[in-house]
Amino acid sequence: MFPSCRYEDKLPAIDIFVCTADPILEPPSMAINTVLSVMAYNYPPEKLSVYLSDDGGSELTFYALLEASKFSKYWIPFCKKFAVEPRSPEAYFALNIDLNDSVFAQEWFSTKKLYEDMKTRIVSAVEKGCLSNEIKGQHKGFSEWNSKVTKKDHQSIVQILIEGWNPNAVDIDGNPLPTLVYLSREKKPQCAHNFKAGAMNALIRVSSEISDAPIILNVDCDMYLNDPDAIRDALCFFMDEKKGQQISYVQYPQNYENITKNDIYSNAGLPILKIELAGFDGYDAMQYIGTGCFHRRESLCGSKYFENHIVEWNDTKDKIKGRTIDEVEEASKLVANCSYEKGTQWGKEMGLLYGCAVEDMVTGLTILCRGWKSIYYNPTKKAFWGVAPTTLDQALVQHKRWSEGLFQIFLSKYCPLIYGHGKIKFGAQIGYCLYLLWAPISLPTLYYVVIPALCLLHSVPLFPKVFGLWFLPFAYVFVAKSAYSLIEDLSSGNTLKGWWNFQRMWVIRRTTSYFFAFVDTIIMQLGFSETGFVVTDKVVSDDVLKRYEQEIMEFGNSSIMFTIISTLAMLNLFSLSWGIKKLVFGTTFGALENLIPQIIICGLIAMVNLPVYEALFFRRDKGCMPSSVLFNPLDLPPPPEIAPRRPRRSLAGVDQPAAPSPALQFSSRSVAASRRSAISGAACSPSSSDGANINQQLTNPTTKSINPIR
Repeated sequence: MFPSCRYEDKLPAIDIFVCTADPILEPPSMAINTVLSVMAYNYPPEKLSVYLSDDGGSELTFYALLEASKFSKYWIPFCKKFAVEPRSPEAYFALNIDLNDSVFAQEWFSTKKLYEDMKTRIVSAVEKGCLSNEIKGQHKGFSEWNSKVTKKDHQSIVQILIEGWNPNAVDIDGNPLPTLVYLSREKKPQCAHNFKAGAMNALIRVSSEISDAPIILNVDCDMYLNDPDAIRDALCFFMDEKKGQQISYVQYPQNYENITKNDIYSNAGLPILKIELAGFDGYDAMQYIGTGCFHRRESLCGSKYFENHIVEWNDTKDKIKGRTIDEVEEASKLVANCSYEKGTQWGKEMGLLYGCAVEDMVTGLTILCRGWKSIYYNPTKKAFWGVAPTTLDQALVQHKRWSEGLFQIFLSKYCPLIYGHGKIKFGAQIGYCLYLLWAPISLPTLYYVVIPALCLLHSVPLFPKVFGLWFLPFAYVFVAKSAYSLIEDLSSGNTLKGWWNFQRMWVIRRTTSYFFAFVDTIIMQLGFSETGFVVTDKVVSDDVLKRYEQEIMEFGNSSIMFTIISTLAMLNLFSLSWGIKKLVFGTTFGALENLIPQIIICGLIAMVNLPVYEALFFRRDKGCMPSSVLFNPLDLPPPPEIAPRRPRRSLAGVDQPAAPSPALQFSSRSVAASRRSAISGAACSPSSSDGANINQQLTNPTTKSINPIR
């Protein structure tokens, strides 16, 4: 029993923001599972308001949310009556549940049937790429969509699907329901929309017109609720009588449900979650990582902290009183228009900051520099579960975006060493720089991957003799760093093979993602390009998911990053072979003693690249390395014996096999089998006018691999 249960009437209202950006890469079925999970928090429902921001402007996403609003009348009481966990229907119904209790079994089957019927209707609509007139007649909100509405050009759309303040908005047991709102902010081709930061700021303004809760929780559409008491946990920090008034936000870690046993792409980052971020918490300067974060609204809107700051949590403004639902929606649309922010401090001093690919990190930093403090809370029971990238391409593109945005912060006026001087502790400043300098540290890594191998081919020594005293510092640094890293990983719960996978990804990320991020950032600083944003693909096909679960690295396309990976792998393999040949058949050992460190380096790099060699020469599945990656840089035709037939590539970068492959999926470790059927065909268009394109994609439904801390 939480102490807060004694003070239910004093608990603050909570606004929950769920963000989705692309209905193809982030299927509506996935988004509504997140929405349904957060609607079912163990919290007074009349104090909960859930907002779905659809930056894709899709009527299919709106339809999915409308269906979810109806199903919530059954799902929420079912969850609370039987203490259901997790509270994502898709995840819950995939579990092996003990159905010995006849009453529970009856309700379980009836609720599951309702969910599957809803899911079938959503998937059917998505497969068609448009909605029937019968469906459009279910709600006035469908009138917002016409043939002129596109993803990048449409008016503000605000629809309140559940009026939580209305006494008639109740579930099947007669209990109040949370408020549920659909938002798609206005977009015009001539106006900058500022990606997720712009969507979040629109949510802040729209919610202030409807519920105006003092606490805001934001989650990504792929992160569903696992702990139904997470709100109460977070409020323990905000409502602390001694230090609570200083807290700006409480950040939960970003945990992934579909991590493999040995974390093949090193997505989990266990040492970061358990050691590094805990260190930030010791400085009261935890980063804001973009999802799973409870914010104090006033600090997010630009307020500075001052001593003796007091908040009346239950003193929420009643902005609905005296206004009709249509008036509230129209007022909300005005603050979601493109023109609203002109001449204001939104994106500068208010809300999330613009101009950076990692808007969350820079926003959190500026909040801390205004005198607020933050909390990092990593309980044993995970508050949220998300979906990690399941292909190497997705993982690298995600890290490229992160490292590019982080380096932009370092080069801007928000550099922690300058902007944070005297505002946050020096240890926190250095900790921030550890991440902000991901991109430039690619250069020394590239040096150690390339130069020793080239010099070895020309018998040019770079290090002291192995048995000389001057070699000891080099040996000490290598052994100490490796041992410390291994101890960190194992103590954080990783496996030995997981640690080795981390070493591999450490090399691959630095020589590809971080290097490209460094180059792109420099080009942008020179004014030759602008900041971009890539949504990580949450959709995978059956064969990709199977290889991921078997911990087989996924290549499968001719990405320039794969060209670099294979080139560096082959360079070090050739140099290693040449060095070993010289040791065995060459001159005396003394003459080659200076080259042994370079042979060791080439050997280690070759070892971490064993999956690359396997993908280049031995694998024949669709996830192998295309022969063009190896031969095209050399301007050589690929020989037929090692050039398996590759799928055709469309202009959009989508594989198009000759025969239809299984329907689109999104992955999850413990519930993967169920989610395969749940998300089948769950790709959608931003408007009905795009139906033909969707039908074409569903005819050839394989994975998009064109693809983030966040």
